[in-house]
Amino acid sequence: MTSILTMPISSDEDKTSQKEKSSQDAKTFAKAVQAVIEGSEPTKEAEKLYESLTESEKLSLLDGDTPFWLGLRSMLVEGYNLKPYVHGEISRLGIPGIRFVDGPRGCVAGHGTAFPVSIARGATWDVALEEEIGEAIGREIRAQGGNFFGGVCINLPRHPAWGRVQETYGDDPFHLGEFGAALTRGVERFAMACVKHFALNSMENARFKVDVTVDLEALHDVFLPHFKKTLDEGASAIMASYNSVNGEWMGQNKYFLTEVLRDIWGWGGITVTDFIWGIRDGVISLEAGMDIEEPFSQQRATHLKNQLEEGKASWADVKRSGVRIIETQLRSYAARNPLEADESVMACESHRQLARLSAARSMVLLKNDPVEGKPVLPIEIEVASIAVIGRLATQANLGDHGSSNVRPPSFVSPIDGIRSLFKNAEITLITDDDPQTCAAAASKAEVAIVVVGYTAEDEGEYIGTDTMSQPELMSLFPPMPDGFNFFDTTGLKPNESIPPVMSEGQGGDRASLRLRPIDSEIITSVSKANSRTVVAIVAAGAVITQEWQDMVPATLIMWYAGMEGGHALADVLSGKENPSGRLPFSIPTSEKHLSFFDSNATSITYDRFHGQRLLDHLGVKAAFPHGFGLSYTTFSIEKATVTKIKDNQVQIHVNVKNTGDRDGRHVVQVYGIRKSGRYKDELMLTGFAVSNIKSGESAGINVDASLLALAEWDQESKTRIAPDPSDVTLLISSFAHDPDAITIQLDSSES
Repeated sequence: MTSILTMPISSDEDKTSQKEKSSQDAKTFAKAVQAVIEGSEPTKEAEKLYESLTESEKLSLLDGDTPFWLGLRSMLVEGYNLKPYVHGEISRLGIPGIRFVDGPRGCVAGHGTAFPVSIARGATWDVALEEEIGEAIGREIRAQGGNFFGGVCINLPRHPAWGRVQETYGDDPFHLGEFGAALTRGVERFAMACVKHFALNSMENARFKVDVTVDLEALHDVFLPHFKKTLDEGASAIMASYNSVNGEWMGQNKYFLTEVLRDIWGWGGITVTDFIWGIRDGVISLEAGMDIEEPFSQQRATHLKNQLEEGKASWADVKRSGVRIIETQLRSYAARNPLEADESVMACESHRQLARLSAARSMVLLKNDPVEGKPVLPIEIEVASIAVIGRLATQANLGDHGSSNVRPPSFVSPIDGIRSLFKNAEITLITDDDPQTCAAAASKAEVAIVVVGYTAEDEGEYIGTDTMSQPELMSLFPPMPDGFNFFDTTGLKPNESIPPVMSEGQGGDRASLRLRPIDSEIITSVSKANSRTVVAIVAAGAVITQEWQDMVPATLIMWYAGMEGGHALADVLSGKENPSGRLPFSIPTSEKHLSFFDSNATSITYDRFHGQRLLDHLGVKAAFPHGFGLSYTTFSIEKATVTKIKDNQVQIHVNVKNTGDRDGRHVVQVYGIRKSGRYKDELMLTGFAVSNIKSGESAGINVDASLLALAEWDQESKTRIAPDPSDVTLLISSFAHDPDAITIQLDSSES
């Protein structure tokens, strides 16, 4: 044993040498990135990096870097995701780790741009616009020190009562896949994009306990195609959902995490858990193919080292995930755009204008009847007086208060936007729930605008005090460290935007698909007092309007429209923006025409029928069909010609004429029907495209329709088989079941 007297004394030269070596080691990851840029295989470079790690560093790749109780306290007291959550940073070698920032409404960290919610952006049917939004979000994430966006949400809502409908794009697999792919393309230029929640997540209140039963045909034909499309587009990661499927929790479901993702789809990115309760068993999850436990040091940090020593876990599995985690970072850093982003990019003017444009293009005009020979909308800028009515007219109301909650530096409410644009009008504001007062104000105005709908109290992400009292969930927490006081908030700044996530009565699955009874009374009273009444609905999923729809001449869905939503609403009401939004789902005439839904279910079966497909299956008409939306002008599809059929893609050239007196924007939708097979005669979306068309002019629009949207799962080959073109009828339409659609019978000889 060396004594203190005989230990070598470090010279200044030795210290300098050690410092230089440390400096060189810190550049190891950067050198590996450069090697990948120059053509080296990312897997090879990742394996080299992995082998240079210590045992504890290898294990640290598999979960978050922040101690659990410290992280949880900060999340609940200071606020959610105020800065990136870091996983597996190895500063010694310069490995940045996964630096998580949530979404999808925008960059949650810092004070970024609050875009319209995803379901609103889905209503634009404009994937180029969504890709541009993805780029903006990616830049803001980089400005906050993040490199990973957990906000590509493409869950399929079977029922509009699902509390998080606002976070996804619509209820059609093809449409979802196209938008998920677009957001991914935009984000991946600046950060790693993570797709969520995999899979069959469309219940909020019961998400921690429900088991979803589904057969393989419905699973692969309806609930998974959009995930595959988005991953194929280059998404770096996928997040597992909380629920279980066919008896196994998704965070440790080997069929999904390994057989589907790796063996069938051949995907090579990383899998991550949803936060805190994402896995029930660390070893099982690792063996099943779960790479990272998010967001803190929790179950794996507590148990995995001992489980490895006891032979209950495998170092081979640790290495498999570790190499994959490093490789994904290398791929991202080698491919991403160079960017010197700082706080000035957060909610900058160009991003605000993008938010305003997307909000305006998302709004769906459901009804615009004439009064005294002229449609109620648009409202002339020179209008003398406007009554603005409704409790939501003055609220920010950007969406729920959960993990997608963006904190913009400002917002524009509906009344702010209306006042800003209609500068010379006398504007009366009534926010009281008093039908008589509302009617009195409406009777004195040229036009009445009633803003009604929902808030974060009615729908959204839900974690209540009941969640925190479930023993099976609390058992997943590691032991609290000795001497740690959870309620010691020293150094933490209370944030008032967080408590609603943890309180009763906030968010969750929607209790009703109709407006509040008092809202219906107000609409009725106002419409009787003023024949030029416009109803603007703030909501995510479908709202059944049957009890009052015939009383009002104009109805508009404005969604949760983002920080510039008030300006966007005024743009549409005035005609500055011609409405071009189209429904990304159907709206039924009755709740009876929807899939079964029980927000407290512990088990439920999902089949292939929901939305427009279910309405067709039942043989009932929609109040407003999938893809429906009006404009201030009119369009006619004049001609459609197939130009090429190749690799399950059908290229169609469509001529559309603007037959009205205003420039406008039209969405061409292509629906397909199989003439044979198990599910023949089902109408399914296969393609769409958007184009600006000037008044009186025609435009040629190229639309790519996918035969894979009509594919059927084959268990023997474990793949979806697209139909032969000769077995397909295409309908070139403006919405589902458009009576003016052009029918095309495909021919294999055209391929």
